[in-house]
Amino acid sequence: MDFIDGRPNDLIGLVIFSGQSFTQCPLTSDHAVLKNLLKDIKSGALKDGTAIGEGLATSVSSLKEAPTKSKVVVLITDGVNNSGSIAPQTAGEIALTFGVRVYSVGVGTRGMAPYPVQTLFGVQYQNMEVQIDEDLLTAVADATDGRYYRAVNNRRLESIFAEIDKLEKSKIEITEFKRYTEEYLPFALLAGLLFILELVLRYAWLRTLP
Repeated sequence: MDFIDGRPNDLIGLVIFSGQSFTQCPLTSDHAVLKNLLKDIKSGALKDGTAIGEGLATSVSSLKEAPTKSKVVVLITDGVNNSGSIAPQTAGEIALTFGVRVYSVGVGTRGMAPYPVQTLFGVQYQNMEVQIDEDLLTAVADATDGRYYRAVNNRRLESIFAEIDKLEKSKIEITEFKRYTEEYLPFALLAGLLFILELVLRYAWLRTLP
């Protein structure tokens, strides 16, 4: 939300993915709508899995025709690519082709973490190893002139968004043109005519008057 608020003039879209990808919000400048759709995201809405390649490819597809100079995908994942028909490397090549820069973010602590598992007794949490393919995410980001980050907690994720925001803010150069128009000529002509008229009146018409 803070990242969106910090870029009020950008076209921003939202793609969600797990075992498949879905465009939650197409590119828009209406950030109120975007944030409402962000709030509506629910875990389990899509097929289980981690289709990083499809998520990235869907994002690039939304961006490729965008009328903007800078095109960026912030790819956030907490797992290893294990689903989808498009490999992350292939999606990275597609991004490079269309001039899209990828900032990839691996989210999750290092080591073990509680993970919700559906059991006969309902959803229970079990400690499982956090697996993030950092080499893959780094390679995809590097290939598109982007960067890979690891967020092990909320504070680190916040600082990552702040850094990406700073990297993507470019200085706007404004060239100012000044056009000068000479306006003295009509006044000079008028003054000349008045001067001639004054001479005519002084030495001709007024001189003949008694």
